[in-house]
Amino acid sequence: MDALLTVVIPVYNEADVLPVVIKDITEYCQKRKWRLIMVNDGSSDNTGEILDGFSNDMVSVAHHKVNRGYGGALITGLGLAETKYAITIDADGQHCLEDIDRLLEVMQNRDADMIVGSRKGNKSSSWFRGLGKFVIRSLAKILMPLPIYDINSGMKIYNTKLIQQYLKFCPTNMAFSDIITLIFIRQRHLVLEEPISIRERQGSKSTINIMTAFDTIMEIVHIVIFFNPFKIFFPAAMLLFMVGMTWGGYCYMKNNQLSTASGTLLISSVIILLMGLISEQLSQIRRNL
Repeated sequence: MDALLTVVIPVYNEADVLPVVIKDITEYCQKRKWRLIMVNDGSSDNTGEILDGFSNDMVSVAHHKVNRGYGGALITGLGLAETKYAITIDADGQHCLEDIDRLLEVMQNRDADMIVGSRKGNKSSSWFRGLGKFVIRSLAKILMPLPIYDINSGMKIYNTKLIQQYLKFCPTNMAFSDIITLIFIRQRHLVLEEPISIRERQGSKSTINIMTAFDTIMEIVHIVIFFNPFKIFFPAAMLLFMVGMTWGGYCYMKNNQLSTASGTLLISSVIILLMGLISEQLSQIRRNL
C-alpha cells in the first residue's frame, strides 16, 4: 500500500537528543506506514552520522554540505516528498506525535490544503519570543486578512502538490513558516488551524533571536509586495499626500503661499502611487508565468 503521509524534519546540530527523539519518530512512522524525510542542514557535529543510522526503505536522509537555514532544509525535504500529504515537525522533541494523527484526520475529513498546528494557549518559552510573535502577527494582519493565529508554528500539514508549487517563493531562513502560511491564505486555499500540545524543548538552545524577528518582518513585506504590492504603496502614498496637504494648507493660511516641502510631499505621493500601479501590473504578470 502506498504511503499517505511524509513527515519532514529539518535537523541542525541536534546530536545530543537525536538517538531518543528520532528513534521514537521512526517507530511511530513505521507503524503507520508513513514516510520520513530528515534533512541534515550542514550540521557541524555528528548529526549526519546519527541520521544515516536510521535510514531504510521508508526513512530518507538528505544532507546539505553547508547550512542553508531552517527554511532551506524544509524546502529540500518537502521537495522530496511524494505522498499526498506532508507534515513538518521539529527535531527537538517539542511536538507530540499523537497530534500528527489528528491533523491528518482533519486534513482528510475537511479536504483542507493546509492545517496549522496552533500553540495558542501554550505558554511561550520567553516573554521576548512572545512579544516577537505578537509584533509579527500584528503586522501580517495589517497587510492581509489573517484567519490564522499561530502563523509561525513549526507543525503544519500540507497538500504536497500545492506546497511544492510555492517552495520557490519561500525564504531559506526561519521566516519560512510565516511566509508559506501567508502564501496559502493569499492564494485562497483552505487553511485551517487545530490546537496541538507542546512539550519542553530538548537539546541545544534555540537560535531564534531579534534578528530572526527582523528577517521575518522583512520577508512578510517582501511577500506582500510580490502578491499585492498596492497594500504597501497605496498607504504610503496616502500618508505623504495627507501630510503634504496638511502642511501646505497650514503654510498657505499662515504666509499666504505654498510650501516647497508640501509640494515635494505631494509629488512624492503621486510617484509612489504610480510605482504601486506598475508593481501591481508586474506582480500579476509574474504570477501568471
